[in-house]
Amino acid sequence: MSDFRVFAPAPVHGVISLPGGESHHLVTVNRARAGDTVIAFDGRGTEWTCELADARKSGATLRVRATHTRAPLPCTTTLAQALPKGGVMDDIIRHATELGAARIAPLATERTQVHLNGDRSDKKAEKWRTAALEAAKQCGNPFLPEIDPLQPLAAFLAGDAVRNTQLKLVASLHLGAQPLRAVLAAFRAQHGRPPTSAAWLVGPEGDFSPTEMAAAQAAGFTPVTLGPLVLRCDTAATAALGVLACETQE
Repeated sequence: MSDFRVFAPAPVHGVISLPGGESHHLVTVNRARAGDTVIAFDGRGTEWTCELADARKSGATLRVRATHTRAPLPCTTTLAQALPKGGVMDDIIRHATELGAARIAPLATERTQVHLNGDRSDKKAEKWRTAALEAAKQCGNPFLPEIDPLQPLAAFLAGDAVRNTQLKLVASLHLGAQPLRAVLAAFRAQHGRPPTSAAWLVGPEGDFSPTEMAAAQAAGFTPVTLGPLVLRCDTAATAALGVLACETQE
């Protein structure tokens, strides 16, 4: 795989014109030179193997050699993550992108300690999109996750995306939470195949309140344990996505 990856618009007559930010990163930061091989991707599964034809840092151009369409992962996964403190959400976004999450839904919950309004919310959303793009370049993921605006947990649970998801899981510290393998085995026994869509619901510092956990279960989410130890919310999100990705591979 080429060391140079850029997020790019579709080619026109076999040529991709990179915007200023991508040009600067490719030429100035990564020090690509004319003639180098560059992989451009559109974030929706299409990649172009290119030659860097013009290495201007303000407006580089790529000459397309080949086009490839990558298949998505067999299970389309949503991570619904209660907003944590500090810059932890940035790391969660990066890890979720590396693990192939198709959608990330930041949530406001009863125990959320960070509150975003107006411009601050917009700036955070832009920062999260940048984190996802950086992660996609680094790991070779041709798909960028959709990142929802921050929303209350109740709004997420009532949304169409939740209703249309086959397997709904909530990371839980409560008694009675089931191992993921047991939940997946039950799904396979009922449907004869692994799920093709899933949602992970992960709480904030201090976990979901009892009322929120009851609401999640009423919306069809099954409480799942991630092991005997208490995990930080970012560790829980990464573990949840990683285990699910391994268990649903074909």
